[in-house]
Amino acid sequence: MPALTFRNAVAADAARCFDIEISAYEGDEAATLEKIATRIAQYPQGFLILEAEGQTVGFINCGCAYDVVMSDEAFKELVGHSAEAPNVVIMSVVVDPAQQGKGYSKALMTEFVQRMRDMGKQTIHLMCKKHHVPLYERMGYDYVRPSPSDHGGMAWHEMVMAL
Repeated sequence: MPALTFRNAVAADAARCFDIEISAYEGDEAATLEKIATRIAQYPQGFLILEAEGQTVGFINCGCAYDVVMSDEAFKELVGHSAEAPNVVIMSVVVDPAQQGKGYSKALMTEFVQRMRDMGKQTIHLMCKKHHVPLYERMGYDYVRPSPSDHGGMAWHEMVMAL
């Protein structure tokens, strides 16, 4: 595995992150460039970039809430986000499809979880497709339930990790 670098996103990262997002997610489930730019601007400490050999190959972004409602579409634009809140809500975990299968998603998630612990967060929540449930369980997440969200016209499942 090449040398990996982790850093928080800056405004100039939005276009590359959008390119990765639309290449990895189906249809309407990908965030728009505007949503990605908003997430970087409003909560850069919750937007973690992974670089391999100086190139951005993946990222995780999130917001924080006191009361987590995973099906809240407005939250994806950080409506209701509070940086001080104890609960982290992941919005995207994505690795460039050309770079998948190299262990980058696990490295990215491991670094992200440690950073959230260091920030004193209590839980991390995410939604994933059914075929990703075992992957997240191996990373330490517990299955919660099928989600009422139909984001992007897809079926989702809620997961949580206690920190």
